[in-house]
Amino acid sequence: MLQRKTALAIAIACLMLAATAAAAYAPPSQLLLFEGPGGRTALTRWTLRTDPKDHGAALGWQRGRFSGAAVTVPNVVDATHYTGPRGTVNYEGSVAWYRTTFKAAQAGTYALSFQSANFQASVFVDGRKLGSHRGSYVPFEERASLAAGTHAVVVRIDWRNPAAQSRAGFHRTWFNWGGLDGEVEVRPIGASELSSPTLQTTLQAGDARVKVSVLVHNYGPERTIVPTGSLVHEAQTIPLAFHAVTLAQGQSATATATADVTQPALWSPTHPNLYQLTLAAGAESSYSARIGLRQLTWHGGHIYLNGEQLKLHGASIQEDARGHGDALTASDEDEIVAELKAIHANAARAQHPLDPALLERLDAAGILVWQGVGPVEGAGNWLPSTPQLNAEAEQQARTAATAAELHPSIFAWNLVNEVADNGHSSEEIRYVRDLCGWLHAHDPTRMVAVDVWGTHPPVHAGALYSEADAVAETDYSGWYDSPHATTAQLRAQMRARLAAMERTFAGKVLVISEFGAESNALNPPGSAGSYAFQSRLLAAHIAVYAADPKLSAMLVWLLRDYPLTPTFNGGSIHRVLPRLKLIEGINQKGLFTYAGRAKPAARTVGRLFDAL
Repeated sequence: MLQRKTALAIAIACLMLAATAAAAYAPPSQLLLFEGPGGRTALTRWTLRTDPKDHGAALGWQRGRFSGAAVTVPNVVDATHYTGPRGTVNYEGSVAWYRTTFKAAQAGTYALSFQSANFQASVFVDGRKLGSHRGSYVPFEERASLAAGTHAVVVRIDWRNPAAQSRAGFHRTWFNWGGLDGEVEVRPIGASELSSPTLQTTLQAGDARVKVSVLVHNYGPERTIVPTGSLVHEAQTIPLAFHAVTLAQGQSATATATADVTQPALWSPTHPNLYQLTLAAGAESSYSARIGLRQLTWHGGHIYLNGEQLKLHGASIQEDARGHGDALTASDEDEIVAELKAIHANAARAQHPLDPALLERLDAAGILVWQGVGPVEGAGNWLPSTPQLNAEAEQQARTAATAAELHPSIFAWNLVNEVADNGHSSEEIRYVRDLCGWLHAHDPTRMVAVDVWGTHPPVHAGALYSEADAVAETDYSGWYDSPHATTAQLRAQMRARLAAMERTFAGKVLVISEFGAESNALNPPGSAGSYAFQSRLLAAHIAVYAADPKLSAMLVWLLRDYPLTPTFNGGSIHRVLPRLKLIEGINQKGLFTYAGRAKPAARTVGRLFDAL
């Protein structure tokens, strides 16, 4: 009887914790992002002032004394001009200042969190500089000790000279949008803090063993802290019993809890079940996220999710919406997911770290993600020529992976985009091998991958690939390569490239990361560059890839057209198709136009993917 009463008491306590957590730690409605620490408030209303001559610092704008236009953040300074002379000026970048205020309820330490800013951001509070950050699509945070009352926040953004950005290791694969292009949040820091939670799921005879770890920080006197937590899905509540950690002031340590879940609601593309994870350190700090229980394994060149072999198909995505640039709204992100669902995709590929709010939508939709976290450059061009560039690339990849690792949709961390042959240098090889080792130790739940420029793959895989679990190659047969070939010739060419890839990377999980063709209404029907040509070519690729049992995934390039550079006109394709007509400034390989209209190829791909 005593045991039953104790069990009942524990169950009631867990239900109360879950209910309290849902009420106390649910983020305010204005937040785009669900995951994160408790107590966050989104700073959405800002004043924007452009500073093309870079005079603002001399005028004291860091103290917030400037007028400007009212904007909502996330924001791109000019999301309208991407072609022609004005597009060229916009692409080359400028300087702009953002200001807002927030009210500190009481004196203490406050954190300002930024999901992304392009390119160089300097953060000031009440005229005092807190710090700077360089690079896009990775989060950063600044902290300040503040008195109770209202405080002015100012952010200076400098996105000039994209060529210099590229040399610094931060090349962009689309338009150089400038601004606060990610959510900005403020929160108070209490006597303790919970951060960097991790999750591992192991399936055993139909049940799930779940291991949750969280970093505990102590800002108070020396003491023992025992985090509490729960996993909740519908009527199922799983308590998480963490071990105690004793910390001196300023110390941190990892606390871990392991729980057995019977009859788990597993996450998969067909059933994207999500649990709410809630962690707390008394009333001092908390952390919430929506997570998925799933086990990803790989062996013999195949991927398995919850014991079932995965065959993935989908498209690459760029975070860009007409009129907003890369400062996506909630509806922009919903449209990206809807377009993926329209083509019956169960996977997507991103060259840059995706916005976490978009990842949350992909989690809920059951769409797996090949997530780029490393440097991005044009085909075969990335070269970490100095130890400093190598160290910055490693830091970027680690930050991106740590920030996104709770998302069940991510199945691979991709370290390099379109590497050529066996890499350029020993520095590049060291970067890949070091990151493979770190990711395998830090996150054994996912594959580590490398993306190869399919025009120049290695004949024999060198040291760069030795620790990678998965390898992707691009294949533009029928576009850059042999656009005048017959369908039979193209299929033979694709099969030959697959056979070479399978010999070179035997035992690795293999993916075709890009295939496709530009399309618009300017070219005669059926000719290269027309909608019919794009549909026919994609169908030929899909037929070959679907028939190859050694291939785990195929990803169309790409989901939606997007602005590249104002002078872009297709690149090297004009050497083989001199009469091709393209819209200057736009990459037109999308299945949807930049305005979101489905091309005929979207229906073709959707029908073929649905049949898979």
